[in-house]
Amino acid sequence: MSEAEATDPAITPTRRGLLGMIGTGVAGLALGGAGGAAVTAAALAGTGADGSSGSVVPFHGAHQAGIVTPAQDRLHFASFRMVRGATRDDLIALLQDWTAAAEQLCRGEALGTGIESEDPLLPPDDTGEAEGLHAGHLTLTFGLGHQLFTGEEDDADPFGIRAKLPDTFTPLPSFAFDLLEATQSGGDLCVQACADDPQIAVHAIRNLARIAIGRAHLSWSQLGFGRTSSTSRDQETPRNLFGFKDGTMNIMSDERAALDAHVWVGGSAPEWMRGGTYLVARKILMTIETWDRTSLLEQERVFGRTKRTGGPATGGGEFEQPDFTATNAAGEPTIDIAAHVRLAHPDQNGGARILRRGYNYVDGSNGLGQMGGGLFFISFQRDPAMFVRVQQSLKPDLLNEYIRHIGSGLWAVPRGIAQGEFVAQALFE
Repeated sequence: MSEAEATDPAITPTRRGLLGMIGTGVAGLALGGAGGAAVTAAALAGTGADGSSGSVVPFHGAHQAGIVTPAQDRLHFASFRMVRGATRDDLIALLQDWTAAAEQLCRGEALGTGIESEDPLLPPDDTGEAEGLHAGHLTLTFGLGHQLFTGEEDDADPFGIRAKLPDTFTPLPSFAFDLLEATQSGGDLCVQACADDPQIAVHAIRNLARIAIGRAHLSWSQLGFGRTSSTSRDQETPRNLFGFKDGTMNIMSDERAALDAHVWVGGSAPEWMRGGTYLVARKILMTIETWDRTSLLEQERVFGRTKRTGGPATGGGEFEQPDFTATNAAGEPTIDIAAHVRLAHPDQNGGARILRRGYNYVDGSNGLGQMGGGLFFISFQRDPAMFVRVQQSLKPDLLNEYIRHIGSGLWAVPRGIAQGEFVAQALFE
């Protein structure tokens, strides 16, 4: 059974979900009759509109969930740092406790005794804000930062794992135009929580952060919405905050050969990383107000794609391969030599492909009335050098005029967790 397949039987809808579905059902009845009725009936039956049932993504498997799992609509990404003086035993105990909690959370279960403590003088085991929301296709993906192996001075071994540091796991270099903020970059551990409901994702991170107290602390986190990439052919390609379809050429979950070649670690890597991958996160601020005053012609030149269909400027539908040799009536390249689609294409990067899993974000606005929104870019690749190559090729990208990279991080994502194991257990054996 794949990560995307549900394992639990049909469940009844939550009060929140039912009210929301009834609202859309009423609108559907007013507009189209049978369609709205079908959606509402599906809600009452505890099934999706397509007749599918359950909302649990398996936690255990050869690879961690949340990578090739069909991308959910909501994200809460969190970076943690180990507290000063934490020991190897503290790290192991934390990963064990996180694993036990993650198994429950991904099944939609409350932690421990739930929202009612056995002793009313003590706080409950579960914070309770996701009570009744069920699993919501929650996935929790865990990663380990470079400093976990080397310490802050890059020559230590605080947790006795330096000898198992993969040769390919080197920090990302500085890229052109980086304006990185330390408060939104790096970390010893990361957790990517994706779900259908933002409250489910936030609940998971909140409880993992509480479990970590005394051993690790939350360093920074990011909420995301409106996935900007598809990982399944059943999903329509979404749009970013610039209004363009994003991730058209993404690696899909059924491309097994491509996943083996570009995503999953294999070969001579340490055993604990075989079947794992590397996660890159980049917080990219969009200068939205400037973009919104830019002509459609210029916007399409920047991306090298049409805004309405997402197809390349050389013609055809969204998934048509761009023709980088095509020229216009003036003899100039139809797709600008600095267009994003050209510079990011595998043909321009030695065939390198990455699996993208990013999200839109909005962090309010500043005193000038400018929206603090953009793309929280996430990618998975078997070697960080693959991301570095693509990012360096984007130095002359026309898109750079409209974006600012303000956050960054790289983590090793261990292979999947088997029943009875904890996250990265093989690293400590």
